Amino acid sequence: MSLSPVLIAGDWRPADASATFRAHNPRSGEPLGGEFPTSRWSDCDAALDAAEHAAVELRAMDPNKIADFLEGYATRIEARTAEITELASQETALPVEPRLASGELPRTTGQLRQAAAAAREQSWTQPIIDTAANIRSRYGPIGPVAVFGPNNFPLAFGSISGGDFAAAIAAGNPVIAKGHPLHPGTTQLLAEEAQKAADEAGLPKGTVQLLYNLDFADGERLVKDPRLAAVAFTGSRRGGLALKEHADAASTPIYLELGSINPVVVLPKALEERSAAIAEEFTGSCLMGTGQFCTNPGLVLVQDGPEADAFVADVTERFGAAQPGVLFSKGGLDGLSQSVDALKDAGAKVLAGGAPAAGAAFSYENTVLETTGKSFLEAADKLQGEAFGNATLIVRTASIEETRDVIRRLEGNLTGCVYSATDGSDDASYDVVAPELRARVGRLINDKMPTGVALSPAMNHGGPFPATSHPGFSAVGIPGSMTRFAMLQCYDGVRPHRLPASLQDENPGRVWRNVDGKWSNQGL
Repeated sequence: MSLSPVLIAGDWRPADASATFRAHNPRSGEPLGGEFPTSRWSDCDAALDAAEHAAVELRAMDPNKIADFLEGYATRIEARTAEITELASQETALPVEPRLASGELPRTTGQLRQAAAAAREQSWTQPIIDTAANIRSRYGPIGPVAVFGPNNFPLAFGSISGGDFAAAIAAGNPVIAKGHPLHPGTTQLLAEEAQKAADEAGLPKGTVQLLYNLDFADGERLVKDPRLAAVAFTGSRRGGLALKEHADAASTPIYLELGSINPVVVLPKALEERSAAIAEEFTGSCLMGTGQFCTNPGLVLVQDGPEADAFVADVTERFGAAQPGVLFSKGGLDGLSQSVDALKDAGAKVLAGGAPAAGAAFSYENTVLETTGKSFLEAADKLQGEAFGNATLIVRTASIEETRDVIRRLEGNLTGCVYSATDGSDDASYDVVAPELRARVGRLINDKMPTGVALSPAMNHGGPFPATSHPGFSAVGIPGSMTRFAMLQCYDGVRPHRLPASLQDENPGRVWRNVDGKWSNQGL
């Protein structure tokens, strides 16, 4: 069996491999066809050189060519929908329908086209023109970006197709994609189409590059290499923080999305009004995709009372009745088992599940755990650990004040949700808990579960640490997410013909402009 090549400097070439690996079918545990390399540093070194050269050309390139690439790439992905989604399903156990073909793949191509529109329109550069002082500034490309993709979204968050990739490219930067070893074949198919689209658009060689896997030492060496300008990472807290330590040592900007427990607060009158409906929504959200979402609701807070008793019993019954799904890997199964055991050791009581499931190779029983608000406050650090998968913890509080106190002990999260009565009878309670939740989440939600992340410029898929490494940025929402991969460029007294088009006086686009001492946000 031949070893799959890596993509470096516009060419598919044999890897300098220190080891090889294969993907496995999570449903059966059996290895899939295709062998892939773990690259040595020499591959990283070559990719960095190529990216550095590509960055110079991209800085001077017409943004329309970059937009052409992104649109062409989206079209090419759509032309191979059946092949890409079938292989992604084999490697991840995610269903072709509706998850991959009707959900994740259209999201992937949609955000590529959004990025193309932003690259053409250029308002993301946020030009500011002070004609009186002849000083002008805008955002421009930062340089080569390394993107580390996650296991749970092989397309929409993938290292060579997802939101980080699209944002970095649209901002005018080359990308070195570090694939995830659980779905290398899918990543290879996407990279093939990316390189073809780059060639068709006339982008420099080295604009898109792919390394399937690196050992830890080379990954850490990569993020602190001076040729690299920025890093994006989606994945585990342990892996992300290890990379961050090395990136920080080199002052390389690194944007991490590390997961979250996404607390859901169900207020008392909401339970009186529609307990069964909320239980159904909550169960569906928790078990969707076997809970393998970074926005999975891993914590729900309810206030003690008869309605809470009924809600907890309903959720427990629904979890027990649902067929357990398939996890991505044995590592995922082991990690979920260890996380549930840690919650039990911290005092949580198992109401449903709590052990590996029979059937598929990598499966765990749908699990509901319960604790009190008092117990949570006594062991908050241990009881808010993320259990990545089909498990959740219910915290039953004695009062709205105790609910508020529990929220105050939470770490930063991507999302936080409050369910309240439609007649306004929960408004006073909402006013107690919502300000505390607002300070601890990137996206505050009312009356719906958090697992959907809309493809909207207004969306925030970020939050306070440790959900992400920087609360001021989002991994979703173009053009806003593009500024992660940009530097602020100031031009002081630069002659008009040397200025970027967006900073020239005749620019009719969106710009902050000072004329005769008066500032206006023309076109904004």
